[in-house]
Amino acid sequence: EGASAASTSGAGASAASAEVALPSKAEVAAWLKKHKVELSEGCPPPVITFAAARLLPELLQKLEAAGFDAPSPIQAASWSPAVAGRDVVAIAKTGSGKTLGYLAPAIGRIASDPTMLVMRQPAALVLAPTRELATQIQVECERFGASSGIASVCVYGGAPRAAQLAELEKGVHLIVATPGRLNDFIDAGQVELDEVKYVVLDEAHRMLDMGFEPQIREALK
Repeated sequence: EGASAASTSGAGASAASAEVALPSKAEVAAWLKKHKVELSEGCPPPVITFAAARLLPELLQKLEAAGFDAPSPIQAASWSPAVAGRDVVAIAKTGSGKTLGYLAPAIGRIASDPTMLVMRQPAALVLAPTRELATQIQVECERFGASSGIASVCVYGGAPRAAQLAELEKGVHLIVATPGRLNDFIDAGQVELDEVKYVVLDEAHRMLDMGFEPQIREALK
């Protein structure tokens, strides 16, 4: 049914998302039952309101302008562990809001660190199996991240390298990439991922089915 899987890894909570107001156990139980969400043992409780998520004002304004009045189930379940620096494996249908489920913590972490913003070095990486998905993710990066000062770039095969390299050389905070094209830039010494602290494998199962495991391992080593 168009299921998608994303694996994220972060380090440390952003200032804007710290001290999240936790719902009661009864509220959590009712919310999980209503939305048919299953959490692994030990997973932090979901963030069921934007107020509890303590999002950056700029990001919250964008969400409200887009017509969102509460986090989607995949966002509510993913934000707490991602902000806390936990690894997350999330499975949800296409159209569930999973992209913002992993982008919002990344945007918050980068935007709340003045040094990171000024340095304009890659701090977050999103890998996707296809050009089409990568470009869709980039649209969301620009839509929700630009107002917070987040510079992002999308690199993928089947398009000229020169234009993508020019964007990389301007300095970016977040890279969206297909594994093969990313490795091309890494092998050429044109991209360094030493400062990346937040990694997403969007549709991880699909990338593995397509045989991208060697390229993913090379990029993340």
